[in-house]
Amino acid sequence: MVIASTGLDVYTKNMTRGILLAGNESSLSVAIATEAAKRVEQFAAAFIPNRFAASGGEKNLSYGESFIPLSWNPGSPVSARTLILAAENRLEQIHEAILVCAPPSIRKSPGDLTSSEIEMMINEHIKGWFFLVKELIAIFRLRQAGTLGLVLSELEPGNGKDESPDILGPSASASFRVFAQNIIACSQHEPFQVMGFSAPAAADNNAFGSFVFKLLEEGGKRNTGKWHKFGRGLLFGR
Repeated sequence: MVIASTGLDVYTKNMTRGILLAGNESSLSVAIATEAAKRVEQFAAAFIPNRFAASGGEKNLSYGESFIPLSWNPGSPVSARTLILAAENRLEQIHEAILVCAPPSIRKSPGDLTSSEIEMMINEHIKGWFFLVKELIAIFRLRQAGTLGLVLSELEPGNGKDESPDILGPSASASFRVFAQNIIACSQHEPFQVMGFSAPAAADNNAFGSFVFKLLEEGGKRNTGKWHKFGRGLLFGR
């Protein structure tokens, strides 16, 4: 039974399929990872910890036994290249790369941010996507095949009445959306597939993850080169 077609490669449930996940450490990342584990024996992943959380990040997230953890410093172009090489070393080949943007909230006044916090925000939640996508496009062009999935959790700015507005989440989300839309727009004549996905932050992450993989596996002209919004009916189970 064919479950995915990516460029020149056709996969079945009994064949090896290399999946690389990268993005923010979040419940959405867990949902995407859980879906990946249903499809392959092993997948590689590198997640950015929430360094702004009071506890130092979500330490108890579980990605399952199929998870191969890899290191990634988003602010470094060398680290992006190293991540791709490490993933290919463990998986033999990256057939699908899924980037998950679900940035953490930082509720501070801009004047209260330290220089190191500003640098961290830019490096980890904006600059890193550029370095990583550049490396992924290079290998997909070389092989004339591959799938790039760009997954976004939409965030809305706070009303500022009861708490300080979120200075990072909506900004990082908007930046990722514009970047992803430009990648999709430039992919028309590329030898690999590109798809964008988005859902409100209140969406059912498990259902959203299933939605993402369903469309990635269907592939084809009907889905590739497009932005797919997780619908209201799917969102609330109707």
